[in-house]
Amino acid sequence: MSGSEKQGAKKLPSIKKLYDEKIKEELRKEFVYKSVMQVPKLKKIVVSIGMGDAIQNKKLLDAAVKELTQITGQKAVRTKSRKSIAGFKVRAGMEIGAMVTLRGHYMYEFFNRLVNVAIPRVKDFRGTNPNAFDGHGNYSLGIIEQIIFPEIDYDKIERVSGLNVAIVTTAKTDKEAKSLLDKLGMPFRK
Repeated sequence: MSGSEKQGAKKLPSIKKLYDEKIKEELRKEFVYKSVMQVPKLKKIVVSIGMGDAIQNKKLLDAAVKELTQITGQKAVRTKSRKSIAGFKVRAGMEIGAMVTLRGHYMYEFFNRLVNVAIPRVKDFRGTNPNAFDGHGNYSLGIIEQIIFPEIDYDKIERVSGLNVAIVTTAKTDKEAKSLLDKLGMPFRK
């Protein structure tokens, strides 16, 4: 056993290994990059839940934080409103949601579970929207029910709620980002 194994080195996620061994070189050839550093890669994944009903019922927000922590494997933080909106009875500084920013191993593990386990469990799934890029190589995905993740016990949830998943890449254009996500296994609609 080497020294790094004794110190509890984490096993490389399978998607990261696939990216390093195969996808990186494919992207380099496809877009004719001069340097390996120009090849797009995943930078971070932000998973968030908006809970407008948390204004009246704080238990909903507690449950959302707990569920988001279970889904991502990383502690979720509560988000606060930035400004007051009288029509929604929201004051600046009220807790109205939860979010997690994933990087490194957690990011690749979550992406792998999202693409290979959770998304295929969606009823009548026909593929993700190929036009949900923001013009800078980042992809946004809305998930209607958090129960598609196997970590969530259907009997113990307070309320079925949706998630927002923002996948941030280092790609300069949407075409490069789409190619990256396609090769990583994102099931885009044809």
